[in-house]
Amino acid sequence: MDRPAPCPETEPAAPALPRDRVAVVITAAGRGLRAGEGRPKQWRDLAGRSVLARSIDAFAGFGRIVVVVHPDDMARAVADLSGPVTLVAGGDTRSASVRAGLASLDASGLTHVLIHDGARPLVSRGVIKGVLAALAAGAPAAAPALPVADALWRGDGGRVTGFADRGGLYRAQTPQGFVLEAIAAAHRAHPEGAADDVELAHRAGLPVTITPGDDDNLKLTWPADFDRARRILGGGMDIRLGNGFDVHAFGPGDHVWLCGVRVPHGAGLVGHSDADVGMHALTDAIYGALAMGDIGRHFPPSDPRWKGAESHVFLAHAAALAREQGFRLGNADVTLICEHPKVGPHAAAMQARLAAILGVEAARISVKATTSERLGFTGRGEGIAAIATATLIGGA
Repeated sequence: MDRPAPCPETEPAAPALPRDRVAVVITAAGRGLRAGEGRPKQWRDLAGRSVLARSIDAFAGFGRIVVVVHPDDMARAVADLSGPVTLVAGGDTRSASVRAGLASLDASGLTHVLIHDGARPLVSRGVIKGVLAALAAGAPAAAPALPVADALWRGDGGRVTGFADRGGLYRAQTPQGFVLEAIAAAHRAHPEGAADDVELAHRAGLPVTITPGDDDNLKLTWPADFDRARRILGGGMDIRLGNGFDVHAFGPGDHVWLCGVRVPHGAGLVGHSDADVGMHALTDAIYGALAMGDIGRHFPPSDPRWKGAESHVFLAHAAALAREQGFRLGNADVTLICEHPKVGPHAAAMQARLAAILGVEAARISVKATTSERLGFTGRGEGIAAIATATLIGGA
């Protein structure tokens, strides 16, 4: 399928702007009822996940993600949205909602902000990188766009009444990026609002750099847009499966660490780190799905820095690598193999702890236990083994 060429035509270099210094404001306070089904489009299902959840996923790893929702949707947002997001009640207009999101960033210490439509769930890493690259190069404002390729008509009453020159015209997209204080000042100076934040920046005298857009970065507006989005997702999904296995022997101690939970026991587990056998297996499963080795490659046991380290450091690192590669965790399943201690009373806490580290809802994590029927080293009570499986989903 032919697509309009992005502008500029060259692929942007990797941005130097640290993501932990950049905030993201995602606007999702509109009613969006033109998309059908009688409920706001940002809460509609798109291939198994809500539109808004997909938009949030695209910005994992940034300094802060602020999601602006309609006051009537706040309870739904608290229940449905996972990961480290800040929820803010929106206003009567888009500009008022953006101002509310920006106000939540006062005194945050963050330097830049990306403002994104919650109804654009298919924004790509390339589009985001293009905006970041322009900001890193010193632009006070940058936004993706596509040059208009179609002829433009004026019409009235279902008839063509005139024509317009398409030269120099662009279709605006988001995220639109800014120096945080500059766009906040522009909003304060123009409380009447505008169609988007680039218009406000232009009124305030900020030069706006055009960065490459993507024809797939559509804003869901009409029912047919959902059909197109589903076709795009179906054609670009990348599913990875990884397995992990680990074992640690019992030694002196009065507790063991399992999946991030301290479990009282008459012995400890022996290891270079905290010997959390369950978390180690899951970490290796994620590394395996990425084809990036195992814990030993990233955290060599020969390095004294990792002596006694808490295993959440390893798991968080694996999760961050997955996000950087454009993947999200579909689900994870951990099985602990031991005669003792009993895992069942602690399984829910383990599930919650792993979910918090990975930044997903607990329903995507399974923790369970089994015995080896008193066979082998686990059956003899010499240690604990763990196996784990992780599914990573990219391009969707």
